[in-house]
Amino acid sequence: MTEHDKTTMAAASVLRGDTRGMKRLLPFLGPAFIAAVAYLDPGNFATNLTAGSQYGYLLLWVVVVSNLMAVLIQSLSAKLGIATGRNLPEIARERFPKGVSIFLWIQSELVIIATDLAEFIGASLGLYLLFDIPMLMAALITAAGSFAILELQRRGFRSLEAGIAAMVLIVVLAFAFQIFVAKPDMGAVVIGSLTPRFEGVDSVLLAAGMLGATVMPHAIYLHSSLTQNRIVGRNEKEKKQIFKWEFIDIILAMVIAGAVNMAMVVVAAGLFHQQGVVVDDLIVAYQQFGVLAGPATAVCFGLALLIAGLSSASVGTMAGDVVMQGFIKRRINLYVRRAITTIPPLTLILLGIDATKALIVSQVVLSFGIAFALIPLILFTSNRSIMGGLVNHRVTSTLGWIISAIVIALNVFLVFNL
Repeated sequence: MTEHDKTTMAAASVLRGDTRGMKRLLPFLGPAFIAAVAYLDPGNFATNLTAGSQYGYLLLWVVVVSNLMAVLIQSLSAKLGIATGRNLPEIARERFPKGVSIFLWIQSELVIIATDLAEFIGASLGLYLLFDIPMLMAALITAAGSFAILELQRRGFRSLEAGIAAMVLIVVLAFAFQIFVAKPDMGAVVIGSLTPRFEGVDSVLLAAGMLGATVMPHAIYLHSSLTQNRIVGRNEKEKKQIFKWEFIDIILAMVIAGAVNMAMVVVAAGLFHQQGVVVDDLIVAYQQFGVLAGPATAVCFGLALLIAGLSSASVGTMAGDVVMQGFIKRRINLYVRRAITTIPPLTLILLGIDATKALIVSQVVLSFGIAFALIPLILFTSNRSIMGGLVNHRVTSTLGWIISAIVIALNVFLVFNL
């Protein structure tokens, strides 16, 4: 019996009401944790550490707002897959003219390449910092590591989900240790989390970067794919039950991702800001962790960066497969795709391009793809002929459009102000 069969049987037992306690949740756990990896990529490390070191706890509320936005967007993506049995690119291919689908495929591939660039360089940088391995060799090791993670998918989606969850746990533990060492002002943490405020134009620009980088196009595409055939509802009632359980999965995953992002800001505020040290470079951050809090804290940071980069790079490869299959009905081997996507970061490393600058440029490129994922998502999930009983409530659609407008406006603002 395959993993899919076992999960389907367990889910069917839950839907019939035969299962009790926490076991009811188990068949539905997993998809959101894979998608949530996108919210823990090296780009988040850079913006959050800068925010904490420069402004202390001031911009913690931005992480809270970002996370709430992410919950809604990822829940719409998951709901689309559950309601239709198809992913976002597949529905876009069916509903849009062929030329539009081809354009959407090309831009989504470019966005995924840019995203993968940041994640690949971040993981390579983690190896460089931890083991003093030259960046080129670190990049080759990163490539091998990402192939190993993809091998988990071949063994079954449960193996992949368990592997990704274990990697996320390592990142969580690393930052938990750093918070213990940093001894932050918990009163200031609460105030910063609940009080929206700024200090000058630069803080507004940084907040825009934190908010604008929250919604990852490839996570939207991927999440709808992860739920489309995982557990299939036979009728509207079962589909609504499935979404109810998957929403819990989303809440858990996004809370964990949000907590890690908050931890990045809190640690930087507790260690760097108090010493008057502004950190806007990942290498400098690693060095300062060692100076201000000891080698163990620096190692935790380097390990978290490595693991986050590796896991998010593999998720990006999976998303690339989804968009190609969905938009143009073509598919290439995942390992071939992974090999192809290693070429841009390897080229940049060979040319000696500064890693942090490459991360920033990749985030700018990524910002152009957000509208092309968000707008179709809101359109489709608001359409009763597509969604049936899982169509958005009017309030949900309104919130979705507001969030879309905010995220798109912030990314346009960032492009013109970087």
